[in-house]
Amino acid sequence: MTSHHIPSVAAPKISIQLWSVNDALQRDFTATLTQLAQMGFDGVELAGRFGPFTEDPKALKDCLNALGLAVSGAHVAIETLDEDNREKTVSFYQQLGTDLLIIPWDERAWHPEQVDDFIAQLNELSAALAGYHMRLGFHNHDQEFGAYQNTTYWDHIANHTHQAIALQLDAGWVTYAGHNPVRYVNRYAERLPSIHFKACALDSASDDIPLIGQDSVDWPTLIDTTLALPKTPWIVLEQESYPCDLSPMQAVAESKKGLDKLIAQALA
Repeated sequence: MTSHHIPSVAAPKISIQLWSVNDALQRDFTATLTQLAQMGFDGVELAGRFGPFTEDPKALKDCLNALGLAVSGAHVAIETLDEDNREKTVSFYQQLGTDLLIIPWDERAWHPEQVDDFIAQLNELSAALAGYHMRLGFHNHDQEFGAYQNTTYWDHIANHTHQAIALQLDAGWVTYAGHNPVRYVNRYAERLPSIHFKACALDSASDDIPLIGQDSVDWPTLIDTTLALPKTPWIVLEQESYPCDLSPMQAVAESKKGLDKLIAQALA
């Protein structure tokens, strides 16, 4: 298919951040992965819970392969990359076939007296992981878009970290913080192997529902921008709100339907 907006663009690969369905995974890990594959996801972003595969990454990889699911990356606690734990952590994820390890949360990232220490640690860890052919990343929430030194914490972190460090933008949180995710996708496109597509229902927009396509994010522009990048990043759907009495799995399914429709429109 070709796009009216962008010539000869392929459909992007879509992953699911597994924390979105954490409760279901704890009940039945393999059945939950099966359901996600049936929804049409191309991959999963791991979130530190592995059910029956906690000590057996090869079996988990076999399970994912059987379901046609790739691993688009993994969210890992920064402590798992310290000198005592690094070898074990890296080995586990290498066996799962991913080379992208993303720090999902660190309160130093928006602390005026600690952000530079955090930056220094990111740079050190990135250099250490490069020896394993692994890439470090960092993922935003809304707090990183607070004002800091005539810019934002996110920009400050971006401007003072190695270019090799991935900046995994979360479009929902950027929108919630009052910024335009499109601007940030363009600004740091070279450092964006994956991007979180998450719905954002702003309090100021009473008709919003936190499901993709029913919320406040300007998805058509963001999708066009993402597809126009020289190398299309993985789109990682994340669902943290479960409106309208939907279960987490049902909410993910609704957001996936909304995203599929929006992407089809962009490619039409």
